[in-house]
Parts: sequence; C-alpha cells; structure tokens
Amino acid sequence: MSTSLSMLPSLSELADFGARAANAAALLAEMRDKDVDLALTPREEVGRIGGKTLYRILPRREPVIPTPVLVVYAMVGRWTVLDLQEDRSFLRNLSEHGSEVYVLDWGHPSQADRYDDFADLTDLYMDGFIDTICDRHRIDKVNLLGICQGGVLSLCYAALHPERVRNLITCVTPVDFHADKAEERLNRGFMNVWTRNLSPEDIDLLVDTMGNVPGEVGGAMFSLMTPLRTLAKYNLTLLEVGQDRAALANFLRMEKWLADRPAHPGEAARQWLKDLYQRNLLAKNELLVGGRRVDLKSVTMPVLNIYSETDHIIPAPASRAMGDRLGSKDYTAQAVPGGHIGMFCSRNQSKLQTLLTEWLKAR
Repeated sequence: MSTSLSMLPSLSELADFGARAANAAALLAEMRDKDVDLALTPREEVGRIGGKTLYRILPRREPVIPTPVLVVYAMVGRWTVLDLQEDRSFLRNLSEHGSEVYVLDWGHPSQADRYDDFADLTDLYMDGFIDTICDRHRIDKVNLLGICQGGVLSLCYAALHPERVRNLITCVTPVDFHADKAEERLNRGFMNVWTRNLSPEDIDLLVDTMGNVPGEVGGAMFSLMTPLRTLAKYNLTLLEVGQDRAALANFLRMEKWLADRPAHPGEAARQWLKDLYQRNLLAKNELLVGGRRVDLKSVTMPVLNIYSETDHIIPAPASRAMGDRLGSKDYTAQAVPGGHIGMFCSRNQSKLQTLLTEWLKAR
C-alpha cells in the first residue's frame, strides 16, 4: 500500500503533463498561416532597385518630426521582426510617435547579387533610396536609423555622405569588433570569437565556393549562442506557451521570422567577416568602401547610439566604443532594456520610443 501511495505524485505529474501536451497539440493544430502573419502595418512600395525595396509606413497621424526616418535593418535577418505584430511593432510605434518612417527591405539575394559589396550596399541601394525619399519630400537630408549590421552600413554611409544625413541613430551596432577580446565569452559575442578563429583562407573558400553565404549558416551560428535554449524550445518552451493561444501565436511568429533567413551577398560577407570581425578596420579608420576610406571623424551630424548591456550577439563594449571615434559634437549613448532582438519586438517599447522621439524632436 505504501509503495502505491508513493507513486501517486508521479502519476499526478504524468497526468498533468499529458493534459498540457494535449492542450498544446490542440492549439497548434488550430493555427493557420494567417494567424501568424508578419509585417501587417499598412505600407506602400515607393522604390525598387533590383531585388531591394523601399517601403513607406502609412501614418495614422500627422508626423510631428519634419525630416523622414529611413530604417536600415541587418541583411542576416528580415526587417519584418520590426513589425512582428500590432502590439509589438517597432515601425508602427515609431510612426505613431510622430515620425515619417521608411524601411529598406534587402530582399532575398540571388546569385546575381553575389558580387555586391559594401560600396553597392551604401552607394547604390542606400543612396538611391535616400534620393527617392528626398525627392518625395523636397529635402536634401534624411534621418538615418540603422540596426545591427544595418547600423554599420548607416555609419559607413554617414561618413562617406555626411551631407545626406541630418541625424544618425545606431542601435545595437558594433564599431570595435575586438572590444570583447579582454573578456571573451561564448555566451556573449559568439560570432566575434568564432570568426576570429577562422583563417582568412577559410572565409575566402566559403565565399568562393558558395557565392552567397546561405542564411542557414548564420542561423546555425546564432543557434549555437544559446544551445540549451535551442534544444529546449520545441519541447519545454512549446509546451509552456501552448497553454495560451496568444502566447503560442507570439512564439510561432518569432519562429517564422527565424526560419526566413536570407542569403548574404558573397562579397559583402567577405568584407563583413574579414575586414570587420577579423581585421577590425572600421575601428581603425582603415575600412575601404568603393576605394574610399571610411573616416569616422567625418560623422559630424548628431548621433544617438543605443545599445543593450544584455546583448548576447553584439557585446556592449563593441557599441560603446563608438563615441570617441566620431567627429560629432552632439553624441549621446544610451543603454536600454531588452536584448539584441527583444528591444524591437517587446510589448514594452515605451522607453525606447520616447527616447527616439524626444531626441529627434530636439534636432
């Protein structure tokens, strides 16, 4: 009898697990593609260059900031994470706080794009779309907001074309790719450590063999940053969020975004990995884009640099290193809550949006 009684808690736990698993399975079976659609904020296409597209977020109120904002996201992920859902949309919130918002969609590069390098990204696509915005508004400068890799490209553009940028905002943007060397940690800046331990010949072989670097390569690297979380999310995490339809939908939207990994244009990837991660040329003012040296002292417009102390992809020191390298006399660095992705798709974006809006209004 005592043995049977001692089994009761285990049987109860097993029954509870079974009920939770059944509930999660039932909710999952009800989900359809339309239930987890991304990027639903109304927008219009206003420009296209090859497979790259410029969208304008359709405002629901009159903008209070006169200069439009061009948002440039990374190429290793889709911009749609900035418009994950209505109550978690960075772009919608930026627009509703009073900015005229445009976003650059890098698309899915094909083999026709394999020779695109940093000069193509900045001087062809970014410059061309900035022309489009300026023509539409009859202005000669835009506000530029770059995120992660898009922040690096925005920084390069601002240094090479300072006359086209009124204000520059960088978010979770690395400048000194070796700032973490004093305290290398695989759970913070894994890509830094991994890439520094490749030989330049390894990178050349990757690009020369594959042309564009498949999105799955970057996806695998990001998964290795948090291996236990990656292993657990399709069982323990899915079981947990599967008890609530809204939580399950949030989980599936993020998984849908993670699965949509664009390839990276080969020559831009070669520069990104060799010139920045390995040789740290941006921080040294030795990076060449289209034969021109990127001199960070040429960045003289007001700059707002936003970073996260808990960013596991871009270590905070890599972003904080920006300040003393710029030529701007109006430089603000601000840490905000949230991780590398979380700060742009959490429900609580009020601090970030207020910071962005008030900083732009003042300038």
